[in-house]
Amino acid sequence: MPNNKTPNVPDESQLVPHAAPLAYLNQDFLDSPDGRVLRIVAEYSEPLSRFRREKIQDTVVFFGSARFASLSQAEESLVMLAKPGSAAPMPPPETQLNASDGDLAQALLKRAHAGVEMARYYEDARRLAHMLTDWTITLPGKRHRFVVTSGGGPGIMEAANRGAREAGGKTIGLNIRLPFEQLPNRYISPELNFEFHYFFMRKYWFAYLSKALVVFPGGFGTLDELFEILTLAQTRKLAKKIIVIIYGSEYWNRVLNLQALVDSGAISEEDKKLFTFADTPEAAFEALKEGLTRYHLDPHAVKAAAEEGPEIAKTLP
Repeated sequence: MPNNKTPNVPDESQLVPHAAPLAYLNQDFLDSPDGRVLRIVAEYSEPLSRFRREKIQDTVVFFGSARFASLSQAEESLVMLAKPGSAAPMPPPETQLNASDGDLAQALLKRAHAGVEMARYYEDARRLAHMLTDWTITLPGKRHRFVVTSGGGPGIMEAANRGAREAGGKTIGLNIRLPFEQLPNRYISPELNFEFHYFFMRKYWFAYLSKALVVFPGGFGTLDELFEILTLAQTRKLAKKIIVIIYGSEYWNRVLNLQALVDSGAISEEDKKLFTFADTPEAAFEALKEGLTRYHLDPHAVKAAAEEGPEIAKTLP
């Protein structure tokens, strides 16, 4: 078989030495498919080092819609839209409506009314995070316990970070890079502001560092996180007790029919004990305080931490 490779013998006078880049400084390689494993490891190692440096032991995670504004913002939006002749703002790109100008104005006005109604959940999340932080900063120990953590964006996430910050505590934002909606909110502690590329690495830090989850009304992302944590709890895959508070029974009873899962045999009646409903910040706080104390503070229920770093849950075989 003929060899079609033609030797390319360079002129020695044209040969110039070139310094090769260090592999970990080679941006083309790091951004390539071959560099994916390093990017994944970085999203484990870099947060771990920061949690250790900032003495974060564990967290309480708040989930909920990114689209619910504070009451003052929601009321301001409604007033602007309700004014005769006011210019209707364009809806954000993720919620574009196919409608004529008149229909669009009515749809935006309807959404603004709903925004005022749902703003109570923003205010409740803010209040609950403040109450929780007021308590946790009094707990003894070298490390920060039950630090309020969110997905880092607007809406309920912002409310949780805001309440914790207003109480004088550290607060974590695990942000994700998205085409829309997800810029870090200003209430996250700057040293604990993270941005992830991979959803699954962000989920790892939500699940493995948390001792409790508070789920406010939300959409697909909120449902995803809720059922993922419930699945881990149901299958007992994590060697810890996760307290799950579902906040806002009026909303969730319209969205979910969990009794239908029991009636159909898809889950057991016992599985409904994996979570608790709450409808006020005070009730949610008491449920969190009681559960966190029983399972994660009572010296008879927990072992002393072996290291001065984040308390990452062990995975059961």
